[in-house]
Formats: sequence, C-alpha cells, structure tokens
Amino acid sequence: MTLSLGEIKETASQISDSVIRTPCVRSKTLSEITGANVILKFENHQFTASFKERGALAKLLSLSDEEKLRGVLAASAGNHAQGVAFHAKRLGIPVTIVMPRFTPNVKVENTRKLGASVILHGEDFEEARIFSEDYARKKGLTIIPPYDDEKVMAGQGTIALEMLKDFPELDAMILPIGGGGLIAGNIIAAKGIKPDIRIFGVQASRFPSTACAIKGEPVRCIPPTIAEGIAVRQPGKLTLPIIRRFVDSIFLVEEDEIEVAVLLLLEVEKTVVEGAGAAGLAALIKHKGIFKGRHVGLILSGGNIDLIALSSIIQRGLVRSGRLVRLIVGIPDVPGSLSHVTQLLGTLNANIMEIRHQRVFSRLSMKLAEVEIVLQTLGFAHIGEIKRTLTQSGYAVRFPDDAENS
Repeated sequence: MTLSLGEIKETASQISDSVIRTPCVRSKTLSEITGANVILKFENHQFTASFKERGALAKLLSLSDEEKLRGVLAASAGNHAQGVAFHAKRLGIPVTIVMPRFTPNVKVENTRKLGASVILHGEDFEEARIFSEDYARKKGLTIIPPYDDEKVMAGQGTIALEMLKDFPELDAMILPIGGGGLIAGNIIAAKGIKPDIRIFGVQASRFPSTACAIKGEPVRCIPPTIAEGIAVRQPGKLTLPIIRRFVDSIFLVEEDEIEVAVLLLLEVEKTVVEGAGAAGLAALIKHKGIFKGRHVGLILSGGNIDLIALSSIIQRGLVRSGRLVRLIVGIPDVPGSLSHVTQLLGTLNANIMEIRHQRVFSRLSMKLAEVEIVLQTLGFAHIGEIKRTLTQSGYAVRFPDDAENS
C-alpha cells in the first residue's frame, strides 16, 4: 500500500474543477443534542448526491487512452454507479453499470439518465460484483472499483483535506464503512495532517463485515438494511489493513437508530440524507458519552434515498415522537356516539387523520362498537390528556401501539 497524503493532495488538485467543494459547517442544534461540537460535511450536495464522485473521477482520470476508448464497468448499489456514469459521460467514456436487483429505483433511474447502460443482477452487491468481473472480461471493459483501489481511496480522501482546512480543531471523525474506501482514504489524509486525530467507523448491525473481520469473527449479514450504501459483505483487501491499523473503534447501529438520524437531519438541518449517510450521526447519538466536548466531524456521504422509504421514515418518526397515534375507542352503538367522540377530540386540538368504525371484529358487547382513530397530536403529554378526557367521558380507550407508555 503506497497511498500517501501527498498523493491525496495531488488528486485534490486534479479533481477540484469537476467536483463540488461541499459545505462544511457546525451544527448548533446537533451539538446541543449530543454534547459534542458537531461538524457536518454535506457530500449529499454533490451533483449526484454522493461522495462517490470523487473516487470515481480520480480513477477515470488515471486510465490510458486505450482503456477510455474500450469503456468502463462498475458494480454498485447506486452511488458509485452514478458517480462513474456522470464523469464517464462527461469525459466521453462508454460506461456499463451492474446493480443488485433490489437497488432503490431512484438510483437505477438516475444512473440511466446519466447515460449508462444498466444491468440488474444478483440479490446484493457481492453477487453483482462477481457477475460484473466476468462480464468485464468478456467485453474487454476496465473495472472502476467502488472502494478497493488506491486512486479511488485517494479521491475519497480529499474530503478530509477540505474538512481540516475549514475546521483544523477537529479531533475526531465518525465515518460509515461499507467496503472501506471512504474511511481508508480519509484516514490517510486526516492522520497525515493531524496524527493525533481519532477515527471511528460505523456499520449497520445487519452488515458488520469489517467489524467482524477485525475481531476475527465469522461474518453473518442479515439483509435488508435501510443503509444499503454500506451493505457490503466483505471489506476490501486494501482497505481492511488501513482500518485495522488506524481506526479506534467500529460502532454498530440498528435500523431504528439510523431512521432516527435520517429524520433528525431532515428536521434540524433541512437536508435529505440516505441511511448510510446518516449512520455516523446515529453512532454519535448512541455513544455521545464518548464524544462529549470533542470536535467531531461527520460526513453526510449521500442523499439518494427512495421517496417511498423517506415517507415511511417520516411517518414512523412521527409515531415514535408521539405526534401520530392510533387509538381504539369503545362507544355505544347508537346514533350520535361517534359524533360526540369527534367533538371531544376537536376540543382537545387533536387532528383526525383516519377513522374506521366497525362492529364485527370486536370482543366488546354487541351493543358497543369500536372506532379506530389515527390522530395528529402534540406529543405524549397530549396523548395522555386525550386518554384522560375520553375515559372521564365514559369511553373505553386503548392504544394498540402502546403509545401511552412511550
């Protein structure tokens, strides 16, 4: 392994005119929430909404004229694909992309719009990668690796150069790990500039490949994950030794913790970040005691999240915070009862989103009916007030999702 700070600086000069120098800012609110001084690098502001452009362009620029003429191929869950497709088209290089069959549609369509020929193959990235290697040999195409390549790592490492130039006081970084290209390149850059900076990795608990490899444990991945951008079953051969040597610790985060981080970034920073890009914040929130008082850098590595997934995260987040609740009210099966309940809810400033009135699927007396109501509320205290008022008015109330105890 010969990648050095000097090579990363040289790469930065080569790609600077063709990638965005993304904003790097302190988040006042996230700093208050976590107790750390949180610095965010908005790589989701790149043209293709991902840091992957940096490494893809660095590798494309290193190709010979003959390789460029024959064309290139990349296997990717989406972000690397878009980065390669965008810059290959700009440079006049034919490009083919192989993606797992269940890649979010937004990433597939965006890659096609960028001029790439897309092949969907395999259940996950590893199956897509194996297929792509055979396909590239048959077609004489040059593979642009997503992470296990020095040029790619050098491109990704340019992020740390920018962060430490803007915030030289940074003393820790938390970086998502898939195959390891992002964290490996940024380790070399950050440690080269500031040897005492601490580097932490984060993986989805369903895909703990690097964490297991470092511990010498067998890897057991459990798809799917909301963080599909880091859903890699095996770390890179070049990246793993760098991670093993320099990373202080690798955190594992659960699916619901990633969801909370995605929603928090949307609410607080007004920015859309995919699961992999929010993993660093999820780890910081989970382990905030470790980082209290530290200057912590987080790379929001991508923003290519499917709108249906984002909608579900928002709705589920509203439920978790008590702003959306489902309750079941038992009422006398006589005219006017339902009207009385809705009037009570109106006086409590609870907004009815859905209502379903049914008599058959119930264990109540046949003289009673159940009404299932979905309400928009102000939080858990408001939910308690709603329950008290309905109960005091003689109605049996239950919360099938246990919202009253959250």
